Amino acid sequence: MTTLLAVVGPTASGKSALAVQVAHALDVPAEVVGTDSMQVYRGMDIGTATPTAREQGGVPHHMIDVWEPEHAITVAEFQAQARACIDGVLARGAVPIVVGGSGLYVSAVLDDLRFPGTDPVIRARIEAELGEVGPAAMHARLTAVDPEAAAQILPTNGRRIVRALEVIELTGEPFVASLPEPQGVYPTVRVGLEVPREDLDGRIARRVDEMFANGFVDEVRALAARGLSETPTAARALGYQQVLDFLEGRCSEDEARQATVDATRKFARRQQRWFRRDGRIVWLPYDAADLPSQAVALLSSGTRT
Repeated sequence: MTTLLAVVGPTASGKSALAVQVAHALDVPAEVVGTDSMQVYRGMDIGTATPTAREQGGVPHHMIDVWEPEHAITVAEFQAQARACIDGVLARGAVPIVVGGSGLYVSAVLDDLRFPGTDPVIRARIEAELGEVGPAAMHARLTAVDPEAAAQILPTNGRRIVRALEVIELTGEPFVASLPEPQGVYPTVRVGLEVPREDLDGRIARRVDEMFANGFVDEVRALAARGLSETPTAARALGYQQVLDFLEGRCSEDEARQATVDATRKFARRQQRWFRRDGRIVWLPYDAADLPSQAVALLSSGTRT
């Protein structure tokens, strides 16, 4: 079976660019399958750094602009859609290059993860608690019982916090503990991009500046007119709530920009901690001059997980 390449790491580390470079460097066709839980939403391109047509470099990309922001995706639904894309790439005789910064979504797609069911009574009670105390307090509660799960969930994402707490109550175990030891469903070479903290902080700040310069506020304004603030998932994407605060007069644009930088840096730290616990990942310097060649060599060597 064809070996997949997975490119993982924190936001702003250059994963998307590397995936395209590798696709062009291979001597067989390759297609990119994203595992970003927010790039799947249409109209949320600037704030999620969805690769533009130019950045895609003629390489087919999947799992971007799939659903409207009003659609509340689940990890299980995302898993099924992304795997269907991978299977389609394999059927065409091409190499799937899976790209993502969310450890849970990457694992859901590439590993044999089956998610527990739901209990309407437990779900309703936890949702009521969320309405009373707010997502920050609920996130602190999740951190106390399952810091690994909390590390992958934004403190503003009440929906995912509720789901994690529901699973914990259903299983009697931390959410991460309820997941089996990862067993890959596809032969995969996993490459992680290693970025020193100082470099990553600078890259994040520059990316956010570019987002605002490229019309991020207008993108959020257009989505707000469609009710973005009422969506259960999309509004929780990094930067979108901060810009909504600016548009609704709760802060200045500069404050929204800095809040986006700060939140993104915190999220990047959580991403790094999550991926560090996966011993299957081969870490490469993000700024290596021969980075694409190193990734291609690893894929060719067939070090599969």
